Amino acid sequence: MANRPTRAGAVRKTGKGPTVGTGGHGRKALEGRGPTPKAEDRTYHPAGKRKARVERAAEKGRPVRGPELRGNSRVKASSDGGELVAGRNSVLEALRARIPATALYVAARVEMDDRVREIISIANKRGLPVMEIMRPELERMVGPDTVHQGVAIKVPAYEYAHPRDLLDAAIAAGDTPLLVALDGVTDPRNLGAIIRSTAAFGGNGVIVPSRRSVGVTAAAWKTSAGAAARCRVAMATNLAAAITELKKAGVFVIGLDGGGTTLLPNLDLADRPLLIVVGSEGSGLSRLVTEKCDAIVSIPISAATESLNAGIAASVALYEVARVRAPR
Repeated sequence: MANRPTRAGAVRKTGKGPTVGTGGHGRKALEGRGPTPKAEDRTYHPAGKRKARVERAAEKGRPVRGPELRGNSRVKASSDGGELVAGRNSVLEALRARIPATALYVAARVEMDDRVREIISIANKRGLPVMEIMRPELERMVGPDTVHQGVAIKVPAYEYAHPRDLLDAAIAAGDTPLLVALDGVTDPRNLGAIIRSTAAFGGNGVIVPSRRSVGVTAAAWKTSAGAAARCRVAMATNLAAAITELKKAGVFVIGLDGGGTTLLPNLDLADRPLLIVVGSEGSGLSRLVTEKCDAIVSIPISAATESLNAGIAASVALYEVARVRAPR
């Protein structure tokens, strides 16, 4: 075999032990650095600079606008107790209903259509901050299971009144108090419809319990068709206790139930300070609330119809009370 020339530093590996190389320094240099940060979390990246610009503008209360901003109904809870409504149809309907949004988020380079143009137009007319953000950031905000279609609005948490505040406001205005309470109603559309009917028939507010009941969500705002802006909603920690307090203040309480012994037409209590309690479609009024009622009232309906939903039942009762109270 011919002799092979050797070079300085060349060592043939003959077994275990140290060899010529980096000594593992390259591998050690990578330890502890973790995964690569997202683009928007890197201050030197264009996405990171854009995010910082949006955050600075939001802190100062200024709208952030890029170049002219070129589905499904989705709602996600926000970290501050509010909601994020996403999707072109949902956002457009919410803005049309004048839901009190605080910001509009639009994905960069979003595809323009008539809905997006109208969304931006309404936001500009209302002075709503329009913030252009990168699509990954919008997806992070609304969640991976939400189809946002490039737009979302932020709706702040609703500020509830105290049940007694509704009564005091009615008395201060010289009204004969007319309140509605929900017992176990969980559909936001029913709440929205009841708020709308309460405002339409001269009611002074709606009371919802803090547990096992729907609150004023974006869906309830939308169904109320703007009535939630002028009809106050109070939250009761304990509905039965709140009813007891209102009764001590001179308010009569009626519960709506299909099996009630008192018929709604020409209700004797209609011209008194009144609280109408509406139960859920499935279980109706709870036992504790039923015991607090001065009368259990039923609405006469066709035998072919099993029951009315909570929103419709409340509307019918409110109409009858308003009819009896109307001057003749």
